[in-house]
Amino acid sequence: MLHERTKNRQHNKKKILKRKQNQTDFTLVAIIVILIVFGIVMIYSSSYYYSIGFYHDGSYFLKKQLLWGILGIIVMLIVSRIDFRIFNKFAGLMYILSIGFLIVVLLFADSVNNSKRWLKIGPINFQPSEFTKLMVIIVVAYLASKLVTHLDKYRTILFILAVVAIPTALVGAQNMSTAIVVFAIGMAILFVAVPKVHKLLLITVLPGAIGGGIGIMSFGYRLARVRIWLDGPWTDPLDKGYQTIQSLYAIGAGGLFGTGLGQSMQKRGFIPEAHNDIIFSIVCEELGLFGAVSLIILFILLIWRCMVIASNCTDLNSLLIVVGVMAQIGLQVIINIAVVTNSIPATGMPLPFISYGGSSLLFLMIEIGIVLSIARKSKISKTG
Repeated sequence: MLHERTKNRQHNKKKILKRKQNQTDFTLVAIIVILIVFGIVMIYSSSYYYSIGFYHDGSYFLKKQLLWGILGIIVMLIVSRIDFRIFNKFAGLMYILSIGFLIVVLLFADSVNNSKRWLKIGPINFQPSEFTKLMVIIVVAYLASKLVTHLDKYRTILFILAVVAIPTALVGAQNMSTAIVVFAIGMAILFVAVPKVHKLLLITVLPGAIGGGIGIMSFGYRLARVRIWLDGPWTDPLDKGYQTIQSLYAIGAGGLFGTGLGQSMQKRGFIPEAHNDIIFSIVCEELGLFGAVSLIILFILLIWRCMVIASNCTDLNSLLIVVGVMAQIGLQVIINIAVVTNSIPATGMPLPFISYGGSSLLFLMIEIGIVLSIARKSKISKTG
C-alpha cells in the first residue's frame, strides 16, 4: 500500500514537472505584445500625414503593420512550440541561403537612398539582412557549442569569425550599421563561449577597426555623415544635417510629458518618413521624456527577461542563442536612440518592434519564438 502511494506521488510529480516544462513564458510574451501595440500606435501617429499625401489613406501604414503584427505573434507562438534544436539541422542551409540572398541583392536589387537592401518577392518586399541576423545567431551558437572544447585555439576562433565575416562583408557593402550588428552578434556569442577572451579580442579588435574604417572610407556619403556629426549638423542644415536637426527639434519640443499623442509638428513633412528609423523622435515629441523613458524601460525588461531565461538554460547551445538575440535587440536599440539624439553619426537602423517594417518584425518574432521555446525547456520552466 505504501509502495503504491509512493509510486503515485512520483507519477504525479512527473506530470506536474512535464506540465510546467510546457508552459509559455507569459512575462516575455506580455512585454513583446505591449511593444508591438505601442509600435503600431506610434506608426499610425507618425505616418498619418505622410500616408494621406502619398497614398490618400491616413491608415495605410497602420493597416500594413497591424497585419504584420498579427502574423508575427502567430509565428512567434508557433515557433515557441517547436523544439529549438531543429534549427541546428538547417544551420548549413540557412547559411547558404543567406549568402545567396545577399549576393542577389548586390547584383539585382534597386538602389534606394544610396543602398541596396530589398528583394521584391511577389507583393512582398524582403530584406535579406534581417534573415542574416537570425542565421548568424543559429549558426554561430551551433558551431560554438559543437567546437566548445577547441575554442581555446586560435584556428577555431578564426574559423568561426570567418564564417561571420563573409555575410558581414556582403551586408556592409550596402548597409554599414546592419553589418556592425551582424558582426556584433557573432562577437557576443563568442565572448560568452570562448574560455580565453583575450584571444578573441586579440584577433578581432584591430581587424574589426580596419574593416570598419575601410567600410566608411569606401563610400563618400558615409564619410560625409561622419564629418557632419563631428562638425555638427548645423554646418549643413538643409541637406546632410537636416534630418538630425529636425529630430533634435522634435525631442526638445516634447518636454516632460510631450505635446500629446498625434500632435507632433515634425511629422508633418519636416521629418521625412518619420514612421521608419527616426520614429523615436516622434515618441519623444508626442509623449515627452516620460514616454521615451517608459519605452526604454520596456526594452530593459525585455533584455532582463532574456537574461533570466539565459541563466536557466540547461545547455550551451540554448544559452548562446539567447545571448545572440539579446545582443541584436540591445545593440539595435542603442544605435537607433544614439542616432536620433545625435550621439553617433546618422545611419539607418530600425527601432525593434517600433519602427515600420514587415520583414524586420517577422524575423524578430521568430527569434523571440525560439527564446520562448528555450524557456519551455529551461530550469525556470521546471521549477516554476
